[in-house]
Amino acid sequence: MLQGLVIAAGLWLVAVVAVCVPLSGLGLWHPALVWPLVALLLWPAWRVGRLVPSVPVGAPVASLLVGVAVASTVWLGATHAEQVLPRRDAGSNLQAAVSLAETHRRVVPVAAGSVGGAGVLRTPGITLASPAFYQVGSAADPAVQPQFVLGPAAVLSLGYWLGGVTGALLVPALLTGLFLLGLGLLVCRVVGSRWGPVAAAVTGLVLPVVHTGRSTLSESLADLALVGAFLALVAAAEAPGRSAGLAARRAGAVAGLLVGATMLLRVDALRETVLLTVVGALALVQRRAFAGPMLRWAWGSTAYALLAALWLSYRYIGDIAGSLLPLAAGAVVVGAGAAVAVALSRRGLRLPAAIARPLPTVAALGTALAGVVLATRPLWQTVRQDPDDPGARYVAGLQLRQGLSVDGGRTYAEHSVGWLSWWLGWPGLVIALVALTLLLGGATAAWTAGRALPAWSGPLLVGAGSTVLTLYRPGITPDHPWADRRLLIALVFVVVLVVAAAGWLLRRARDRWGVWAGRAVAAVVVLALAVPTALATWPHRGERVEAGSARAVAGVCGALRPGDVVLAVDGRAANEWPEVVRGQCGIPALSTTNALRKAPAFGATVASVAAAVAAHGGHLVLLAADSDEALRTLGAQGVRQVSATTVREDQRLLTRRPDGLVDLPVDVWLGAPAAPTS
Repeated sequence: MLQGLVIAAGLWLVAVVAVCVPLSGLGLWHPALVWPLVALLLWPAWRVGRLVPSVPVGAPVASLLVGVAVASTVWLGATHAEQVLPRRDAGSNLQAAVSLAETHRRVVPVAAGSVGGAGVLRTPGITLASPAFYQVGSAADPAVQPQFVLGPAAVLSLGYWLGGVTGALLVPALLTGLFLLGLGLLVCRVVGSRWGPVAAAVTGLVLPVVHTGRSTLSESLADLALVGAFLALVAAAEAPGRSAGLAARRAGAVAGLLVGATMLLRVDALRETVLLTVVGALALVQRRAFAGPMLRWAWGSTAYALLAALWLSYRYIGDIAGSLLPLAAGAVVVGAGAAVAVALSRRGLRLPAAIARPLPTVAALGTALAGVVLATRPLWQTVRQDPDDPGARYVAGLQLRQGLSVDGGRTYAEHSVGWLSWWLGWPGLVIALVALTLLLGGATAAWTAGRALPAWSGPLLVGAGSTVLTLYRPGITPDHPWADRRLLIALVFVVVLVVAAAGWLLRRARDRWGVWAGRAVAAVVVLALAVPTALATWPHRGERVEAGSARAVAGVCGALRPGDVVLAVDGRAANEWPEVVRGQCGIPALSTTNALRKAPAFGATVASVAAAVAAHGGHLVLLAADSDEALRTLGAQGVRQVSATTVREDQRLLTRRPDGLVDLPVDVWLGAPAAPTS
């Protein structure tokens, strides 16, 4: 039942998003239609999830797994973040969900007359856009398109309908609890039943897992889908080597569907689909029954996700084309290489003995060497990007404030293994590397000997490949703890490898020295990981990031009236408030660009916008969030402060592990434009 629950939850998750694609594209994402549909999806998801063969773990282990999942959900829910303002991805996802839930469509049309007419939007420096929300369409027929892919907004919108902003904010805690349950079941299956609760508990203590479980980020959704896929993949691979069994084909199809459809939740999940293609090619060479259905469903769901992104998130896809196109090119190369390898194997071609014989040793040594190279990169490499990139300018500002040498082009990617050590400790990383070296060597030995690959080989290969690629190029602004969410697969992979090492050492030491010696050795290995992990997370145990932001937003919304049109007139207001006002407050909102705010004609432009809004029956309200200076400079009337709140936000550190929160003022001033002079 527990495995069926996890896989069904993953299937239901991606099915909800798949249904949301056409409905939100047509403006039909309405609760009266959606709730019956998503309720109907529960039964087929459950039925398909139960079709995947499972292995009993026993009531005590099952109880422990459920206890870990429930405890994690309660803890994360009680300490959930309130990242309501779209300052980073969490707030952007929440506001996209609010927009979807309130407007019933993904790309939201804006009546030009509601903001003063098309002439206003043709004014240089006046825009509907704000960070994570693009202005699309023409000035006469504009619309707002959220950044990122649809998945997080679709799922969070259900929570919003159930419980408002708080309901949406609690969704990640529930998904993370299900993910930990699934991870524990996976470890039970591939390592041993006693080790599942250990792996789930230690993973639940890793700060980046906690951080994403508290925040409306996409990782909690993607992790649940992937762990369900790995459960199905292991079940499929446990079928006899040349079996054409229906159960193996079904499980393979479920695994492929979940991996491919994860791209509906995170666009970079294409990486896992490419890695799964390698697994599928190896299985096809061995004529495993699950391989064909797995690859067809993986690439079919990936194609659907890509089409959905091109339809509903095309501006975002255009922005990240520089990193997405190389990944797509890699997919083509891997796919072509896999097809050639399978075709050659079907013609009877095999690796020459001179290559096959040393291959396991080469694989093991190559793995160890890769680990050493990645860990030692700070000694011989400094990774940089274009210093004119907006992210580089942001990094330069952080360096200046933190007393570091100003070199905004630095990505600090060479320190990615060190980032892992912050949360897991170096002993755990060393143990994991040794375990990975032995496991990949063993899997390669099985392959070259013509034996079926072990059932755990699929998750191992995907996890190892994803970890190496992520550590080589994290591809994220390196401010911590925000950046560490990119390491989630790598962090969880290390935990599983260490637990697997403990299980193996327990058996070897028990056979050689006795039961208690085996237990002692295994305990030392687990504690070498668990103690540093718990110590790193302890300072963050009760944090509630940006708690109080929702109350501040409610205060701003309460100060606005029907007929208002809000114009953000300083940098922070333009970055954080236009979509909040438009989505949560239900008030039309405009923003200003930095170039306009610095221009001598700024005041005249604001006056012309005010006149245009008045001509359409509205009244312009100026909003500032840095201070009231911009309002005073513009000669605004009736200036009043409607929010004077201080919340606590995550630190943004470049070279050391964060250990707490810092103050973040959430201040907002409103004012009316200066009266026109005759």
